[in-house]
Amino acid sequence: KVEEVLTDGRRIITFRNGTKKEISADKRMTTISFFNGDVKKIMPDRRVMYYYADAQTTHTAYPDGLEVLQFPNNQIEKHYPDGTQEIVFPDHTVKCLYSDGFKETFFPDGTVVKVEKNGDKIVVFSNGQKEVHTAQFKRREYPDGTVKTVYCNGRQETKYSTGRVRIKDEEGNIILDKK
Repeated sequence: KVEEVLTDGRRIITFRNGTKKEISADKRMTTISFFNGDVKKIMPDRRVMYYYADAQTTHTAYPDGLEVLQFPNNQIEKHYPDGTQEIVFPDHTVKCLYSDGFKETFFPDGTVVKVEKNGDKIVVFSNGQKEVHTAQFKRREYPDGTVKTVYCNGRQETKYSTGRVRIKDEEGNIILDKK
């Protein structure tokens, strides 16, 4: 290895494989430029930033345990010390994955999807409609109070806000229409 001390106090160490390590004069910042194009920076505030040249991705690790990945398509992932992950996609959709298995996705149009650990899903649309998906049924709730449920066996039940109830069997035949 070759070590240079510059007049401003910086030290540059060059290794045989082409990797260079630069240490600031105050020794608070270190930059390592690897032979493959990767760059690792250790900042004065103890952040560690690693740029992966091939993937054009930056990984920043903070002293408190937070890790942030920035991808070339502008996707950003945050990995929190408690196991929670937050992914911001290029279209501004935000997905949160919690350590207990719960998931939430927030879409730019205002739609929110929540998925429980057991797989049950709740979709709240920006128009006020809501869907609930379980292993037993799918239910759509409308702002006027109408509720339509489709059971796993194909049976359909619609309860209208007027009090009317209509039930169809799995073939779509009306078996009850109480007005």
